[in-house]
Amino acid sequence: MTTTMAYNLISRWSGTLGVCAIVAIIRPAHADPRAVVELFTSQGCSSCPPADKILGELAKDPSVIAMSMPIDYWDYLGWKDTLADARFSARQKAYSQVRGDREVYTPQAVVNGEVHVIGSDRAGIEDAIDATKKTVGVMSVPVTMTQSGKEINVSVAAASKGPAAMRGEVWICSISKSVPISIGRGENGGHEVTYHNVVRNLLKVGDWNGTAGSWTVPLENISRDGVDGAVVYVQDGSRDKPGAMLGAAITSLH
Repeated sequence: MTTTMAYNLISRWSGTLGVCAIVAIIRPAHADPRAVVELFTSQGCSSCPPADKILGELAKDPSVIAMSMPIDYWDYLGWKDTLADARFSARQKAYSQVRGDREVYTPQAVVNGEVHVIGSDRAGIEDAIDATKKTVGVMSVPVTMTQSGKEINVSVAAASKGPAAMRGEVWICSISKSVPISIGRGENGGHEVTYHNVVRNLLKVGDWNGTAGSWTVPLENISRDGVDGAVVYVQDGSRDKPGAMLGAAITSLH
């Protein structure tokens, strides 16, 4: 990535859903996911394609919930990211402010809401998963989803371990599992890059206070063209001050 703040070859900055008429039970791909990995990436970042590929590999691991969150702050460099969302840029910045390190760059992977690592460093991501799993409460809360008609029902179990006052926010993301993009200009101009588990919309479902809770989300609230999956996660903190991931689930939508 060509910027005046170049560092270690990374870029820095200091559908409508088809639904069935019958009730369909949606279970997470893995009963006890060990990690949520968020990749902040950009079509205008020449250092990002290797990270995008690694995220695709992680997305095949049933114990990892991997999501692409394309940012928009490199759009001025000659190519406007066709998947970018300013909310993802704000989320990445909020993470850095909570950590206190102001580290915001692409490709950046945030693991379990706690640790950041260069997104193209597969070993570093695995080390971060291992490190964050040692934190009490991280990915300890069971989360499930069920689809009934035009609604998704979200259930979050009571806290089984961790601080007695453990609480968090419940969010649902609609995702597109595979999005090939032909990039016309900029640092990746002339290349086609496939993005995996791209977040296309996100919505706060409710607040979780440590006891079992359930919520209903109309599909129309998260749907858009190309959406074929969903992620639900429970996270400590708030949208402006995101903390540790407490639990999550991912599923296909049909």
